[in-house]
Amino acid sequence: MYPGFIPHWKARCAQRRAAHAGFGGRHEDWSYAMAPDDEAALGFGGGHFGVRRPLRFLAYKLGLDDAQVAELAKILDEIKTERAQAAVDHRRALSAFADAISGETFDEAKAGSGAALRLQSAERLKGAVVSALGRLHRLLEPAQRERLAYLIRTGTLSL
Repeated sequence: MYPGFIPHWKARCAQRRAAHAGFGGRHEDWSYAMAPDDEAALGFGGGHFGVRRPLRFLAYKLGLDDAQVAELAKILDEIKTERAQAAVDHRRALSAFADAISGETFDEAKAGSGAALRLQSAERLKGAVVSALGRLHRLLEPAQRERLAYLIRTGTLSL
């Protein structure tokens, strides 16, 4: 979200709260906090960005029950952890590439170790994604699988 939009958004929230409270027009209180019922209606929840957003999105789009949501949370958490490790490995590989080229002569061994690290990381991530997709397939019912496949095909959901 563009930072300049935040004051406008807060003012609109105050206006909406004032309209719900029986005031007509603009509310001069200028307290920008949203009312608790507005937060619930918009689907905002506390906490960090983690697996909560994709979890809520998939639970809504696929019509998951509570047991499916709990298992999906575990699957998404494992993928999130593996992607974070892949990001660390990527930074290490870049560091190895920079070390290889920074010397007086090109250090092929360091460049090779960086490339090998990048390849190992990609293989681990590939295995984690394939495993997660297998677990998702077992978890979902046929109609839910079709909806998930549609979300993946259209680019709404990325893996």
